Amino acid sequence: MHSSLDHHGFGPSLIAIARATGVSGYVADGENRWPAVHTLDAARVYRLARGRHSRVAAARGRRRGRGVSEIAAVIGGKLGLPSSSIAPEDANEHFTFLGGFVSLDSPASSELTREWLGWQSSHPGLIEDLQAGHYFED
Repeated sequence: MHSSLDHHGFGPSLIAIARATGVSGYVADGENRWPAVHTLDAARVYRLARGRHSRVAAARGRRRGRGVSEIAAVIGGKLGLPSSSIAPEDANEHFTFLGGFVSLDSPASSELTREWLGWQSSHPGLIEDLQAGHYFED
């Protein structure tokens, strides 16, 4: 999840790592995907699901998410740092405690959530949220 309420999640952690290493990195080709949802959109899904006692499950088939290289490019751009591929064998050293996660491909889709609950996201996506700048304020 992401939003101006996020002070300790993946976004702030990746930004801190980029500041410390001088590189906003991603593993291999950076095409692995990470699902992301705005905190307020996620809260709305939970309220809808609870209110309707609906089953909410992961969609099957084609799944989407943000490529990690795109996330790294925005972070690097906002910090004035290069964005670069990190070899898989160097991921733990570069990303410290996130090393085991950054190369995972975790696609997801909100297709069934939209269909079953009538939910639609209405807040900025992850890239837009990063570009807004609140993650980079000291």
